Amino acid sequence: MSLFDLTGKVAIVTGSSRGIGRSIALNFAAHGARVVVSSRKADACEAVVKEIRDAGGEAISIPANISDKQGLQALVDGTRKAFGPIDILVCNAASNPYFGPAAGMGDEVFEKIMRNNVLSNHWLCTMVRPDMVAKKDGAIIIISSIGGLKGSTEIGAYCISKAADMQLARNLACEWGPDNIRVNCIAPGLIKTDFAKALYEDPKRKAAAEARFPLRRLGEPDDIGGIAVMLASRAGAFITGQSIVSDGGATITG
Repeated sequence: MSLFDLTGKVAIVTGSSRGIGRSIALNFAAHGARVVVSSRKADACEAVVKEIRDAGGEAISIPANISDKQGLQALVDGTRKAFGPIDILVCNAASNPYFGPAAGMGDEVFEKIMRNNVLSNHWLCTMVRPDMVAKKDGAIIIISSIGGLKGSTEIGAYCISKAADMQLARNLACEWGPDNIRVNCIAPGLIKTDFAKALYEDPKRKAAAEARFPLRRLGEPDDIGGIAVMLASRAGAFITGQSIVSDGGATITG
């Protein structure tokens, strides 16, 4: 059996209608998982479900807004009803509604970032935990960012939230490890997604970024999707509480 086999595993992936989340959903399905595609827009979710099914995989769509706790519970309950107990959770959905210095950011914006990027992940992790405890097996993956490792003058609150995600993973890994529940983060660098368009659509900024990175390129969503498969599968069975950086070497160059 392949170390990366996910046959029969039930996986929820939030924010999976595009970008990194879509890649994770597609790669999970390609390795045998039954995938629940979730984001705010039903039609976008259904498009990814069709893509998975057309490739011979198994998937359903359950739209949800990560800021709505009841909606997230409905996502978890709907997954159980359709596929059974949950084996894998990927908390990928996040938001960053503010660019600029901390002095210009209102409390409501800061609270929204923390609610969407940290509290919602805590909710979801807690909601799926009983299934994993019952099986004495489970994998939770939180998509953080290298922003959680660095300071920023433009996206400071976002970076704070991503650092908090790393600590959330460490805490839950300590608490839930005795039940064989692994909790890890992936910390992407600059990946070519809609979320990061402002950082790479300008040709000059893109070229400058590529020149700084040892690999001399920006990341692709599949660069993250493959790591998620590893962490969710037998290949990652002895990894927990970690934040795996995938940034083309950006954080080693200063």
